[in-house]
Amino acid sequence: MFPSVFLRPNLCFNRRVKHLPEEIEEYRDRMWRREESLRVGRVEDVEAMVEDLGFCLGLTDARKNLPSVYIAVCGRRDAHMPRNVQKDDEASTAWVLKDEVIARGNVYYGKLVKGNSMFVAPRLVPVFNAIWGIPKREEKTELSPTAQKVLKLLRKEWELATSDIREMAGIENKADLTKALDELQKRMKVIPQEVVYAPKFTYIWTPTEARFPSEIAVRMDREEALRELARSFLSMCGMTLLGDLSRAFGFARWESGRANHQLVDEGFAERLEKGVYRLAGV
Repeated sequence: MFPSVFLRPNLCFNRRVKHLPEEIEEYRDRMWRREESLRVGRVEDVEAMVEDLGFCLGLTDARKNLPSVYIAVCGRRDAHMPRNVQKDDEASTAWVLKDEVIARGNVYYGKLVKGNSMFVAPRLVPVFNAIWGIPKREEKTELSPTAQKVLKLLRKEWELATSDIREMAGIENKADLTKALDELQKRMKVIPQEVVYAPKFTYIWTPTEARFPSEIAVRMDREEALRELARSFLSMCGMTLLGDLSRAFGFARWESGRANHQLVDEGFAERLEKGVYRLAGV
């Protein structure tokens, strides 16, 4: 029997699949809202997109090769963030929608993988937490002293503005606080729950378990979590090329390969060649 790659004429290459076929790009157009007719303009549209995709980025453009709110606002494949975002209508719309989604709290938002701000559907919060989060018993050994201090304060006060955290925690250097908050977001310990612009711009922070208690309480091992993230990633993309999953999340190639092979065994994915997987039925 011939491998499935030879059953799809548009996927026949001399040696290796290096480019996505047009039908996969069109699939992404629909899923990522890269079409004029599907572009988002309301907070409900963003929430629906995040739920469909599982996760997406915030204010990044086509150069990341991942879906984002900004791309969906633009409604086109070649969306590029301008240098002067303050005067750009699409960038301004994406920014406002981001703030509204945060305030509603129906989907998770935080600076997670590789320092990227991401929206995550509640069903995938346990997956991300299993991979990047840490249990309470490991906080003292895994978190920096400043991050521990901030987390302890937020668990006591439940919600605080950035400036209040700095003052109450006695953190003199703004950069130290920013680094601690980034660390806590990456470890899924705190999230912004509101953006305030008056009397001055600031985020209001809260412990993650305050907004997503049931999702954070779910326990999942890393292998299972990787498989479910690979499932969501392939569903989002329709097809992935060699190294796509590892590049997107920083996984070792063998971990990505194992997760994708498990999806093939389930019949959820087709392996076209080494490192190239296609969503079954697409």
